[in-house]
Parts: sequence; structure tokens; C-alpha cells
Amino acid sequence: MNDHAPDAALHEGRLSLINDSYHRLTGKMLIERFDPLAMWYANRAIVAHGTQADPVFFYGNRMALQCFGMDYEAFVSLPSRLSAEPVAQPLRAALLEQVAKQGYVDNYSGMRIAKDGRRFMIADGTVWNLVGAAGICHGQAATFVVQA
Repeated sequence: MNDHAPDAALHEGRLSLINDSYHRLTGKMLIERFDPLAMWYANRAIVAHGTQADPVFFYGNRMALQCFGMDYEAFVSLPSRLSAEPVAQPLRAALLEQVAKQGYVDNYSGMRIAKDGRRFMIADGTVWNLVGAAGICHGQAATFVVQA
């Protein structure tokens, strides 16, 4: 897997939306200073999906790609529900409904599945709505660490 950020992963408008929404909703900083490369190389996974009926990821940083065992192009074509095993998808869907109502959820943990079938536990997760300055929701994002 290539360690360098593809141009699409550095799309400043979308990354700014991820960063600004997180700060607006949680009052915390996602990264110390906004910079697309800082998000790419963050020591936490950062992922985001759109608002489609079956939302598809549009961003995953280097850490997220390592967790899921995918390159950027494969990850951004993955329906986000497939990041969880079928048995865990109802819990994930309930979480996303809660986020849609509340704006964000902190301290989330859950089992996820990599491309090769390897299961891994995510922890210390925050999931939030991607809400632009005009109040329009553009999807949801998450940040987490992998529990050892």
C-alpha cells in the first residue's frame, strides 16, 4: 500500500468540512492545525461517507487505509456499511441514527472488518455529522484508534 496521499485525499474543501464540523459539534480540535497532510498522517483513523441511500466512503486517511487493508481508490468506492460485519451492521446503523439526531457520539467502540476478513476492534471513537456553514448535512465522519 502506498504511504503517500493521493491528490483526491487532499481535497481541501471536503477535509475542511470534516475538520470544521468536528470542531463546531464537539468543541475539540480534530488535528492541532488544519492541514490536509496533517489529516492524512494523523495518528488516528479518520473516515467520512456521503449522504447516499447506501452511503459510500469519500475519505479515509493513511491510518484508516492500514486498518481496513485497502488502497485509497478501493476505500472510496466502499459502502460504509461494509466496514462492519453483517452481524454488527444493525448496531452500526443505530449508532448512525443516534448521530443524525444528536450531532455526534463520543466514546464509541465496535468491531470492524478489513478487506482480507481480519476483524479489529475500534475504540475511543467519535462519529459526527458533516454539517456545512449553511447548515446542510453532507454525510458523517468518524475518528478512532484500533484497540490492541
